[in-house]
Amino acid sequence: MGIDAEALARVDDVMATAIADGALPGGVVLVAKDGAIVWRKAYGHRAVAPEPVAMTVDTVFDVASLTKVMATATSIMLLSQRGHLSLSAHVTGHIPQYGQAQKGSTRLEHLLTHTAGLRPGTPLKEYRRGTASAIEHICTLPIEDEVGTRFRYSDVGYVVLGGIVERVSGKPLDVYAREEIFGPLEMSHTTFKPPAAWRERIAPQNQRNGEWIIGDAHDPRAHRLGGVAGHAGLFSTADDVARFCQMILNEGRIPGTSKQLLTPAHVHAMIQIPAGATHGRGMGFDVDTVYSSPRGHVFPIGTSFGHTGFTGTSLWISPPDNMFVILLSNRLHPDGKGHVVGLRRKLATTIATSIRRKVLTGLDVLARDDFDLLAKQKVGVITNHTGRDSEGRSVVTLLHDAPDVALTAIFSPEHGYRGQADGEVSDARDEATGVPIFSLYGETRRPTSAMLAGIDTLVFDIQDIGTRFYTYITTMGYAMEAAAEHGIRFVVLDRPNPIGGLRPAGPLADADKLGFTAYHPLPVRHGMTIGELAGLFNTERKIGVDLHVVKVEDWRRGMLFDATGLTWVNPSPNMRSLDAAILYPGIGLLEMTNLSVGRGTERPFEQFGAPWIDGPALADALNELALPGVHFAATRFTPTASRYAGETCHGVEIKLTDRYAYAPARTGLAIARTLKKQYGEKWDHENVRRLLANDAAMHAWQQAATLDELVDTWADQLASFERVRKQYLLYD
Repeated sequence: MGIDAEALARVDDVMATAIADGALPGGVVLVAKDGAIVWRKAYGHRAVAPEPVAMTVDTVFDVASLTKVMATATSIMLLSQRGHLSLSAHVTGHIPQYGQAQKGSTRLEHLLTHTAGLRPGTPLKEYRRGTASAIEHICTLPIEDEVGTRFRYSDVGYVVLGGIVERVSGKPLDVYAREEIFGPLEMSHTTFKPPAAWRERIAPQNQRNGEWIIGDAHDPRAHRLGGVAGHAGLFSTADDVARFCQMILNEGRIPGTSKQLLTPAHVHAMIQIPAGATHGRGMGFDVDTVYSSPRGHVFPIGTSFGHTGFTGTSLWISPPDNMFVILLSNRLHPDGKGHVVGLRRKLATTIATSIRRKVLTGLDVLARDDFDLLAKQKVGVITNHTGRDSEGRSVVTLLHDAPDVALTAIFSPEHGYRGQADGEVSDARDEATGVPIFSLYGETRRPTSAMLAGIDTLVFDIQDIGTRFYTYITTMGYAMEAAAEHGIRFVVLDRPNPIGGLRPAGPLADADKLGFTAYHPLPVRHGMTIGELAGLFNTERKIGVDLHVVKVEDWRRGMLFDATGLTWVNPSPNMRSLDAAILYPGIGLLEMTNLSVGRGTERPFEQFGAPWIDGPALADALNELALPGVHFAATRFTPTASRYAGETCHGVEIKLTDRYAYAPARTGLAIARTLKKQYGEKWDHENVRRLLANDAAMHAWQQAATLDELVDTWADQLASFERVRKQYLLYD
């Protein structure tokens, strides 16, 4: 199935932690890929009060707002494809009185996408006399936004849609859905108003009027409507929800048959954001909104979709992976305080990263395409030991052996061609090919005219780590400038950002502090690939080089390096693990001071200390800050090189508890503030300025601003950068 079973089994840990933390009493997780269920397991208890009852995989759940897609939107699509209504028709064509209060322009598609301007809910008293009466009241309500202009998630719109299903079909929504959807899909344990015989299998919610809610809709409006509503009220099992998801993934085909329930066109309408829309909804499914937590960090943005339910249910479907994830829970039992937003995100990320992927680097793609981009070119390549394809072959070897390419020069960055040097590097010659190697970290850091003589195309292939002060990106910028000056084409063989490409973080470098560790006003963690940075540099810095980026294939912005299937090669001598690379944008801010950040040990950037630090006291102080994604433990170490070589250092090790939650600049400056408070003049805090490169942030942490106030000092400039950055992103 292309699944790493060991990685998928981490679902157990994710669920166990969430249950222990009180996020939910229990739940069922189901994962399907390539048409088969690959994970189906119950966790915890479906009831913990009045006495514990173990969760089972066939537990029946109140799926809450999954009703919207499983029953209501699908019913509307069936009626549309049978010619009984049009998705673009005005609501007044079915409910004439709906035209009151400036709602006359509302179409069915507006209700389906939550862009009808309706408020999220209406007073409970208006639902006591049934659906027809509730809709009469809704018709009189003024809209809160102009129709079609804003996404505002609304149960009210789906109450109206449920009423339209009944008016058009002549059958109540529950009957129509049972006969036309659940029956054909063989979803035998999916229904509104479950029978009493199911009671022992139904997961209870919290209490209503002193009684556990079991088999009755938890949603108060659906409850007042007799348990049947367009927005909530449906009950189902994980297996039944899976049959529905597989039908959607099959583009409407009923699983195990050749019969279509929905046409592909109607499925596409449900799952795709309409052309020109500014919201993130299909006509039923969530695609990219604030409610998209079940997507996690790895499933693709824009081409995967799903839905959530208030009771702790969710589904997420990823056609590019031929996969879906279902979480069913009764997170409101017993006291209404459960919370599963974070759990949904962690589950999806864990499951998505279990897929065995074959990410292709730009070098892989170039070689696969027979080096056509470089045909009949005299080529220079800027690279080091990281410039290898997925089979471990060097870019230098591949270019040298390519039949229609003339490799004439190699250029090496900081740490040299072999990636092992500390300090300046001299020119050399490659022993294997005889091609000269020009150092860009020696007498010059820019390619000179003599170095570039005779070169038609300059190729860049180095693994970056996603941090502003990691100097490989500056080497690229300088080389782009030199190539532009000499009329040389510049080709970037792109590589994944190993620490992910979702969220830039930290302050931007001030314009007057640019240099070799800050080529451009980037945030501390830039969230871009080397190819994306090249595009940004070329335009924003007006370099004007003839730039070509050979894109990575099958990499997604949320993927960390260990999800790519590529082999980790230490990008520099002290960058020895992915965790170190993730921590580096924060811990690296401290390395110009009189601390050891672990250089000369086996775990650089995963620990820091000094002979004069009290490790346990520092660890306690840092843990009291509750910094997201990290935990600190006292340690001691003796570096064999770099600062404090041969001396015992006391300090802390940093354990990543959530690699996506970690906030590097917040963490680094919180550590700085704590060190300054505890050690005063013993610690050379002024040198934080050298890599922070931002006066406002430097001033704020030195003045003991709160962490939130500190982050506020760069919030506006970071938001501005994200708007610029968006123009240059090459991947979803």
